[in-house]
Amino acid sequence: MSPVNTTSSTPLLAVRDLSVSYGGIKAVKHLSMDLHQGELVSLIGANGAGKTTTLKAICGLLAPQSGEVLFDGRSIQGQGAWTLVSQGLVMVPEGRGIFTRMSIDENLRMGAYLRHDKAQIEADIESVYQRFPRLKERHRQLAGTLSGGEQQMLAMGRALLAKPRLLLLDEPSMGLAPIMVDKIFEVVRDVAQQGVTVLLVEQNAHRALEMADRAYVLDSGEVVLSGPARELLGNPQVQAAYLGA
Repeated sequence: MSPVNTTSSTPLLAVRDLSVSYGGIKAVKHLSMDLHQGELVSLIGANGAGKTTTLKAICGLLAPQSGEVLFDGRSIQGQGAWTLVSQGLVMVPEGRGIFTRMSIDENLRMGAYLRHDKAQIEADIESVYQRFPRLKERHRQLAGTLSGGEQQMLAMGRALLAKPRLLLLDEPSMGLAPIMVDKIFEVVRDVAQQGVTVLLVEQNAHRALEMADRAYVLDSGEVVLSGPARELLGNPQVQAAYLGA
């Protein structure tokens, strides 16, 4: 992995005392976390722990009840997801969210819709095709006809076309065959090594902790553990609750 910048006093992402409610249910409770430039950080927890809600609140898809989210030292409270993309905060949602009636190539170009550097866009599309040769072979094919693994490749490729500084990934391996899971994690690791900061929500806690620099453990909307991922991987409490040990 690339060296992590731990000398900077300003995190790239700072979440402070975040609470999010659905009706009378508080899904996230006073959550705080930091991500520094170049880190790969995992957020793990059981189903319903508040992981997806946290990502949606960070990227402007949900309005928090209280708390604050700062990106590159500035509050992004109340900004729409579309404005955050232009600042380099990009999310690959659970379920992929591809445009099913558009081709693979059209989906990728949608990722670059805020960009004007045409030559570099073409180079970046070709880079995605090099990462995922299967997409290049079928670049005219409608995205809705792809397999689940191919759709995940496309969703990640589309996100990379937005030139993210911070990439939020929500359950990228969900429902995929083991060989496809390996490919997706290989790309996540490669993206992080290139300096993109990554916040990974992942059901496969063991794989997530193996590849991350640090991790946070959520339980019922609260951070109950945090620290270096390797230490959490060896933590008996984490092993019993999330690793099947």
